[in-house]
Amino acid sequence: MGIFDFIKSAGKKLGLVDEDTAPEPEALKKELEELDLPADGIDVEVEGDKVILKGEIADQEILEKAIVAVGNTLGVAKVETRVEVVEGSTREPVFHTVAKGENLWKIAERHYGDGSRYKLIFEANRPMLSDPDKIYPGQVLRIPDA
Repeated sequence: MGIFDFIKSAGKKLGLVDEDTAPEPEALKKELEELDLPADGIDVEVEGDKVILKGEIADQEILEKAIVAVGNTLGVAKVETRVEVVEGSTREPVFHTVAKGENLWKIAERHYGDGSRYKLIFEANRPMLSDPDKIYPGQVLRIPDA
């Protein structure tokens, strides 16, 4: 499907890693499970600072959430997908990297022309986001169709 860029020095720390060391595949798979993302058909591989997702997944939304979940991990600079989406249609994912001073309102204005639609972005990034006010520079967010 593609290769997606992330900021290696930003993100959730899994285990005993730093920005120069990508987490182990088992830690990334466990993170997907802890987020209740049904990624049973996904294999996770790590090559340097790149994570490769392979296999089959139920639908496009789960795939995009899996990409964001592993990509927003300290030490991960790229996520490559070799995943087949089993149900529904597929589209090229739209992601947004949070810049300093941005909030979900500003991001919604940029992508939808209407800041009040920030809830679409928040809901599209659950369970990775627990609060619409808790985003950070360098974090990558899914931008769903309006």
